[in-house]
Amino acid sequence: MRGPQRAGPVAWAGIVAATCLLLVVLQHMLWLVLPALLGGVMYYMLLEPMQRMVRAGASRNLSALVVCGVFFTLALLVVAGLLAWAGPASWPAAIARYVNGGIAFARNTASELESRSPIFASMHLRAIVNRSIRALTNDFAQHHLGTLVLAVVSWLPSLLLAPFLTFFFLRDGVRFKRFLARAVPNAYFERTLCLLHDVDGTARRYFEGLIRLTVIDTAVLGLGLWTIGVSSPLVLGLISALLAWVPYVGSIAGCVLVVVVASTDAPSQPVIAYSAVVVFVLARLLDDFVFMPLTVGRSLRIHPLVTVLMLFAGGALAGVAGLMLVLPLLGVVMLVGETLARLLTNPRLRARHRNARALRQKIASADLAV
Repeated sequence: MRGPQRAGPVAWAGIVAATCLLLVVLQHMLWLVLPALLGGVMYYMLLEPMQRMVRAGASRNLSALVVCGVFFTLALLVVAGLLAWAGPASWPAAIARYVNGGIAFARNTASELESRSPIFASMHLRAIVNRSIRALTNDFAQHHLGTLVLAVVSWLPSLLLAPFLTFFFLRDGVRFKRFLARAVPNAYFERTLCLLHDVDGTARRYFEGLIRLTVIDTAVLGLGLWTIGVSSPLVLGLISALLAWVPYVGSIAGCVLVVVVASTDAPSQPVIAYSAVVVFVLARLLDDFVFMPLTVGRSLRIHPLVTVLMLFAGGALAGVAGLMLVLPLLGVVMLVGETLARLLTNPRLRARHRNARALRQKIASADLAV
């Protein structure tokens, strides 16, 4: 007996085209997409505890309320504890210290390159770097601070949607599936239930793969930074792994963070900062071309080559948002496309649907016969 028929080249062309089109559309709905993505992560984190409460006899409403209340209360307590431990007054001083350390590292690096390379000496690299730093520091408050504050304020209400979305995903997820299933013709009902189950499984596998990828990235980068002597390697590895959820852009931010910390903690040993750059680049190469295809890509059952190519396509079409959304979107569209291809080419299901329509028409017009 042969297994279920896989999608052919025509179906795959439609899958790729639909994924690219959805990326372009969702790029203009980031105010909803990003909270939904965060809500999905928390939904699959809290789904198992909620299901245990339901199996113990509690209602879905009570289970969702208790699980979400406990989780978000603990999260707020952890954040408040970290802020209290660090001390509100120490944050500005620490930020200023690391900013000054990063600026000093950039200037020292430019001086070193200028002294060792005639090309950089002819470019007057040190003067260019100093001029750029002065322009950035002098004009930051005037030209960039207002824009940054406005962006944070405009995004804050959208991000606050994530806890509400998580709660309603947990409480009303089953009702929403039933609502969708009622709109499907009876001939395709069983297949539609299987499709909804598979879509849910695809999303679950994606977020589980993302969590595994974060753990691997934290371990690899933390080990590398610990080897070269950078302080707090595990914390830096975890922050960089979380930033890497936004491919490429998040990696650049994580690299800057690691280099700034390394150069500030050891200003007299620039080799540590340079080694941190090498470790970070190697870790990111392993992440993009080995770990991500083998965790997220395998979790979504997508070939590693397709994973890498679609990452580049997502970045080209929708920028940072495309890099974040392309893999989960491709997994769902692939599943829906393959299922629809099997449904539309199944003569048995099409015959059942035609027969059901004919019977409904016959029943509806039975009392109209003269």
